Amino acid sequence: MTRIVLVHGIAQEVKGPETLLADWYPALSDGLALAVGMRVERDEVSMAFYGDVFRPAGHRGLGAPELDASDVQDGLERELLLQWWQSASERETHVADPAARARLRTPHLVQRALDALSHSSFFAGLSERMMIASARQVRRYFTEPDLRSGIRDRIAQRVTRETEVIVAHSLGTVAAYETLHALPDCPNLTLVTLGSPLAVRNLIFDRLTPRPVNGLARWPAPVKHWTNIADAGDVVALAKELAPSFGHRVRDLRVHNGSEAHDVRPYLTARETGQAIAEALRSDAADLS
Repeated sequence: MTRIVLVHGIAQEVKGPETLLADWYPALSDGLALAVGMRVERDEVSMAFYGDVFRPAGHRGLGAPELDASDVQDGLERELLLQWWQSASERETHVADPAARARLRTPHLVQRALDALSHSSFFAGLSERMMIASARQVRRYFTEPDLRSGIRDRIAQRVTRETEVIVAHSLGTVAAYETLHALPDCPNLTLVTLGSPLAVRNLIFDRLTPRPVNGLARWPAPVKHWTNIADAGDVVALAKELAPSFGHRVRDLRVHNGSEAHDVRPYLTARETGQAIAEALRSDAADLS
């Protein structure tokens, strides 16, 4: 019985549902225990895995194909890297300020962004190739209809009548939000979003399906409660609060994840996350009594 469906974010293409659950389930359990002393069994938790759709086909060279600034496409990929750079510079004094970026051209501007991000604590240890690949996965989600619908199908297949809460991270929050609009037969779900970029204007928000109207996105009908949790230093969650864009029913909370602001594990171990999930499970239990 799947009571909790988990939805991962970008850069998981060489993993699988069980591999991810091995990381997510202990952290989820710790968050629940810290918040209310609750426990859920592993067979009550399911991972909606879609990372393999981004996994490239085999090639003749060794290792993953290299990417550099010249490979960054204009539009969403470029603007996302520049937004990450802007956000990182606002939070870390040692990250170069991109104020003069308008006078520069691609790929030099993108190279400056990548160099600056490599010195940020948020992207520490992440290669240029991985930064570009992460932006590329976001771009592909929004520009390749078959890939987008395939990811949403993966999530929909995991949601059953027994599902009580969906916990989504990063790009997974976008896919989960869009999927929920296509699940009218699964009412009374709770949505918990972690490190979500959903409210990032121009790059993410305005590309959502269904389209926002007059600056406000539609509420997903199956959702009765929605808690959004963000770390102040999470560069991916550029807009920390979702309520102004998705309605006052969203409960926005802040947490502190330490040096790994966007990592899903500190998000899951946070008391606030455990409390939000526990409230969903308790509410459904009460509804059945």
